[in-house]
Amino acid sequence: MSMSVATLSQPQLRQRLHLLLVLGASLALSVGLIAFRVLLTHRISFVFLLWNLFLALIPFGLSTMLGLSAGRLRARVLVPVGVAWLLFFPNAPYMLTDLFHLEPRPGVPYWYDLALILSCAWNGLMLAYASLTDMQQLVARRLGTGAGWAFATVALLLSSFGIYLGRYLRFNSWDVLTNPITLFYDIVSRILHPTAHSGTWGVTLLYGVFLLIGYATVRLLGRVGHQREAA
Repeated sequence: MSMSVATLSQPQLRQRLHLLLVLGASLALSVGLIAFRVLLTHRISFVFLLWNLFLALIPFGLSTMLGLSAGRLRARVLVPVGVAWLLFFPNAPYMLTDLFHLEPRPGVPYWYDLALILSCAWNGLMLAYASLTDMQQLVARRLGTGAGWAFATVALLLSSFGIYLGRYLRFNSWDVLTNPITLFYDIVSRILHPTAHSGTWGVTLLYGVFLLIGYATVRLLGRVGHQREAA
């Protein structure tokens, strides 16, 4: 089933526009909180969150492009764009772990920093879920609903593994190209010797289950809301 901007129904276009507006407003809040903190303290303590938000936007941009592209174009670019999406996807839920940076700091109320980091973490999570929804729908249209949910589950588990690689081993998405040997060695060693790396699999499974339950909840709430509007 091909789908382009020209062939999207009016409800689908409105839904996409509303999503972009809400995400844009939420991102603007995070940026505003960071900017105000810099002006207040003259320190750049949390400016790195702007870069993290940018990285979280990449998978959403890629999935949106695939979702709005024509069928012929999608078939031609689906595999390379899908691989790029999978590499960058962990950057979105990774922002949940930025809560590690929360601690009392002089010059700013603790509650302000909490709101700031929670706002960024929320945006990362919502961008992840919005992007995954796009990709799941692409898979479901081609292979069926069950395959779509299997894809979503695997993607979230892999993203949790990516969160571990990023937070604890300090790898980035582009290390696949710039530092592939070290990255490959660290991944293979954890697969071959799981008992020696219990933290790796604890983070992967716990975060994966948490993200999957959250994603299923969001999808179910959206479906319930749609059914009520249609009734």
